[in-house]
Amino acid sequence: MIRHIVMWKFCPGTEAEQAAFLEGLRGLMGVVPQLRRCEVARNVGAGSYDAVLLSDFDSLEDLAAYKADPRHQAVSALCKSIRTDRAAVDYEY
Repeated sequence: MIRHIVMWKFCPGTEAEQAAFLEGLRGLMGVVPQLRRCEVARNVGAGSYDAVLLSDFDSLEDLAAYKADPRHQAVSALCKSIRTDRAAVDYEY
C-alpha cells in the first residue's frame, strides 16, 4: 500500500474556495477507483499548514492514475489557484 499525504497553506481571503476544494477532494472517494482511503481535514491548532489530505492506494501506479484522473485534475486546479505552499510525501506501508 502507498500512503499519499499532502498539506497546503492557503491565500488569505479564499475561505469559500478552500471549502469547495476540500469538499471536492472528499467527493473523489468512491468516484476515482484507485483511491482506497481519503481523509481530508483542516488544521485546528497553531501550525504552519492549513489543511491535510491522507490517502491510500494499492500501488504507485494507482497513485499516478489518480493524479492523472480528470476529476482529480479539476479539484487540483482550484487548489493551485488558492494555495501559497504545498508539501507532500508518499510512502509504502
